[in-house]
Amino acid sequence: MYVDLQKDDGVALLTISRPEALNAMNVQLLEELNEAISRVERDNDVRVLVITGAGKAFVAGADIAHMGGFTPEQAKEWSELGQGILARLENVKKPVIAAVNGYALGGGTELAMACDIRVASDRAIFGQPEVKLGMIAGFGGTQRLPRLVGPGKAKEMLFTGDHYDAAAALAMGLVNEVVPAEELVGYCLDMAKKIASNGTEAVRLSKQAVNGGLDLPLKEALRLETALYSLVFSTHEPREGCSAFLEKREPKWTSS
Repeated sequence: MYVDLQKDDGVALLTISRPEALNAMNVQLLEELNEAISRVERDNDVRVLVITGAGKAFVAGADIAHMGGFTPEQAKEWSELGQGILARLENVKKPVIAAVNGYALGGGTELAMACDIRVASDRAIFGQPEVKLGMIAGFGGTQRLPRLVGPGKAKEMLFTGDHYDAAAALAMGLVNEVVPAEELVGYCLDMAKKIASNGTEAVRLSKQAVNGGLDLPLKEALRLETALYSLVFSTHEPREGCSAFLEKREPKWTSS
């Protein structure tokens, strides 16, 4: 098993564990990741997901031995497999935090970018080094990276294949925060618990509004926001949240 999933108090912690290969992605790892995403989606007790890696890597790319002999058709299938799973992760209804503990290269940077929030340890290293192998990023790197850091910086990363430390990743906007390595998972779990303490539907619809509106013209995106804003009032959450605020107590979220 390459993927371990634990949950506690509304938060699931998914650890990618293939340390002998720096957690590099192969078919089995991707299939296990896909199944773990399904489990998180189905589990109503899980409100936030945190993803990290075991050992000194988050995910150090895809398994190079697996890719070297690809035919064009096999390469297409591999790209579609990875893109499909990361798109599922990006659009899962619950917030996802990447706790990037170490090397996040190639598919590792692409995995982190599919998460909603990225927190890096001060030992994290990012990069899209595919060109050094005569390849291009195939799990969404050429598309998510410019949306996060701008086309100029994305092209620099994709064309040079250089590695970037956590401070550089923070400066370019690739990660939200950098924390000491020994504090990383605890910091991300605390953030996850803070998110989980808010209205479940409110958080879900906030994510849907941001993801759904990113590629829309502003006028259409604002219409989407209005639709989702009104939708949340079909749940108990606005009434409970406002009552709790006025009564100076913690809200009690229940099923809508």
